[in-house]
Amino acid sequence: MCAFSPPDWSPARAELSSLLASAGWPPSLISDADFALHELVVNAWEHAGSPAPLCTFALSPHRLRVQVCDDSPVLPPEPQLPVDPFATSGRGLHLVRALTHRFGVDPRKHGKAIWFEMEPHA
Repeated sequence: MCAFSPPDWSPARAELSSLLASAGWPPSLISDADFALHELVVNAWEHAGSPAPLCTFALSPHRLRVQVCDDSPVLPPEPQLPVDPFATSGRGLHLVRALTHRFGVDPRKHGKAIWFEMEPHA
């Protein structure tokens, strides 16, 4: 049996939290962005096999955009409702959608970018 460790996303988490705190975002939205980032990083690792997904952040006065890129061309399925209450997975993208203002997937030449956007005072 092989054990594989998830990627260390703590540097990305620290950078995102610092960026949003310095811009004056409320702690509740920083926490939501942090959790959504975590879900996308874990999905890139678990479902796309990316040992170190690329995370990028873009912050303007009116919007945060977070992207997590992986090398898999396979697009995630559209989240389905209702979720089986006994399923051990399948809730991550529902959480991202619930915690953020916009969410999507952009196919890329090599893989895809899964992203979300949030607004500081929405």
